[in-house]
This record gives sequence, C-alpha cells and structure tokens, in this order.
Amino acid sequence: MLKKLDINCDLGEGLINDEALMPYLDSCNIACGGHAGNQKSIVQTIRSANNHQVKIGAHPSFPDKLNFGRKILEMKEKDLKDTLKVQLEQFFEAAEKENTKVNHIKPHGALYNLAAKDQVTASLILELVKDHFSGTMIYCPPNSTVEKLSYKYKIPVSREVFADRTYQDDGSLTNRSLSNAVLTSPEAVLQHLNWIIEKNCIKSVSGKTIPVKADTLCVHGDNPSALSILQAIKKSFT
Repeated sequence: MLKKLDINCDLGEGLINDEALMPYLDSCNIACGGHAGNQKSIVQTIRSANNHQVKIGAHPSFPDKLNFGRKILEMKEKDLKDTLKVQLEQFFEAAEKENTKVNHIKPHGALYNLAAKDQVTASLILELVKDHFSGTMIYCPPNSTVEKLSYKYKIPVSREVFADRTYQDDGSLTNRSLSNAVLTSPEAVLQHLNWIIEKNCIKSVSGKTIPVKADTLCVHGDNPSALSILQAIKKSFT
C-alpha cells in the first residue's frame, strides 16, 4: 500500500481546469516551456499551488510543443541537457521569486518513458539534477532505470504509478495510440487502483499481475474526466 496517498497531476499546460483540480492534489508537476507553458503560466501555477498548499515540481520535456512532448526527439546529449537545464533554471528562478521550495522534478511524456528504460537518458537527467539542482527529488516509474541509477547519484526518488493509464505485461505504459491506453471512467480507475493500493501490484491489460511499490499517484490534467476521477479517488482512498 502507498505509505501516503500522494496524488499528483501535470498542470500549467494551457488547460482551463488547473484551479478546479488543485483542491484534490498533494503535489503538481508544472510545465516549464518544453512541451507547454511559459514564464507567466509557471508563476500563475506556482501561486495557485501555494494557495492550496500543494507541493510543486518541475515538468521538463523534449523541446517539442508541436507534439506536446510525446514524441522522442533525436538530439545530441549536450543539446538535450542544455535545453533541460534552461527549462529547470526558469522554473527554479520562478519558484525562488515566489518563496516556494521545489519539491521534485518529473520528466514529461516521451522523455519520462525513455529515461525509464534508457541508461544514457536516465544518467543524463540524474547528472543534471546532481550537478545543478542538488537535493531535489525525482518522480519516476517503479523499477525503472532512473530508480536503479538514483542510488549511484544519491538522488532521492518517488516511485510513481498512473491512475488513468493502463499497463503492458512488462510494466510499461500502454502506447497512447491504442484505444485502451487511457482510463476515463472513474469506476475503471478505482478498479485499477484497487490492485495497486490494496494488493501492491498492477494488473496489466492482459490480466498479468506485476508487483509494485509506489509513493505517488498521477492523474493527467488533460484527461477529460480528471476532476471526477480525482473526486472519486479522494472519496474512496483517503
């Protein structure tokens, strides 16, 4: 079971529901210019999080607003590190001006999924955090390459599972191109979460059970049922 049901959500992505979702969150991941967002939206979202006593995290991405950061870009390691550093510096500077501590960093979309299995990408992100944002936690999938390497870099991690996404037999997320990738029914989400929270395992789309230890739970802000899903989770599990 989750030690504490920390519920997080990706915000600051240009949608209109951020303020409505905030009361149901413990932490949030704020877009910082890569896939969405800008200086103004970063500040607005930090202030909203402060008003609701929600912890804030940076949500950097491949620099790809056209594909909303959901496509892997072929980039030189230096170029990727440089763009992530710029995004994070912008976020940390905004947080400092708002007198707010940055709780965590969570890569977005394709970058998140790539770092979960690719040692080069995972190491690049961990090195960047160690060298420039020391002490900041990283949100990552359980049993991922990021988690396994985090001990080498002495970076704390929070293992994240997704409330509104389905999983494959290898523990990876179902590709968004497939119709069963996203759960939009609160009932389906609660059934999915019952395995994770009560039985410490994920039930894949084929029915396989995968043991999992998790610390935080994500609901996507761009899910059309995000608000009703969060309300159902709060009612059922907290």
